[in-house]
Amino acid sequence: MPIRAVSLDLDDTLWPVLPALIEAEHCVDRWLKQHHPDVASAWPIEAMRELREKVARENTHLSHDFSEQRRLTIRHAFAACGIHDAPVDELWRIYFAARNNVELYPDTLPALDRIASRMPLVSISNGNADLEVIGLHTYFHTRLNASGVGVAKPHPQIFLAAADALGIAPQDILHVGDDPLLDVVGARDAGMRTVWLNRTGERWSHGPAPDLEFPDMTALADWIDAASAAGR
Repeated sequence: MPIRAVSLDLDDTLWPVLPALIEAEHCVDRWLKQHHPDVASAWPIEAMRELREKVARENTHLSHDFSEQRRLTIRHAFAACGIHDAPVDELWRIYFAARNNVELYPDTLPALDRIASRMPLVSISNGNADLEVIGLHTYFHTRLNASGVGVAKPHPQIFLAAADALGIAPQDILHVGDDPLLDVVGARDAGMRTVWLNRTGERWSHGPAPDLEFPDMTALADWIDAASAAGR
């Protein structure tokens, strides 16, 4: 049965996310040092990171909402310093801008151009990347993230929400992502066909293999071109 649409993970599939996350933390830290030096001293970057992890562990109801986890972390950090009116909106604005200042993998834009010219694309992400801020939104029919849907990958519901938005059966959608469990296993359990985008050359060790494995987006676009030409 031919592939009729492609769903894409974002972080570490279309761009490396860690550099942006680290810079976002530094941007927040620089602002704190300037405007709230006592908070900056009490909560340097590593301590703030550990606090966020503690917040995540203690608030499992927010496991699908990284943005709210970070806002709650800010509130806790300021409250621990005796400040109960934390500048959450300002710090979130600073963090969010830096978090979305990503550097695309070189193969991303050319591949998106080719794939989007053949079939609809939908993004499925657990993170808080904003494709409009990044400038890629025009390629996508639908943009879904865990906080909006209410569940995170690998829960089938987020993949099925993509199928519903496209009006296409899950088995006619090819999901592409870098994470073996969140992307490949999750999408397979929801009935989609799967691609492991394995940029690092790791060996598969997570049960049944994905339907396809590619080292980058160029190879994915090549396969879609060939499959479209062959009617697969």
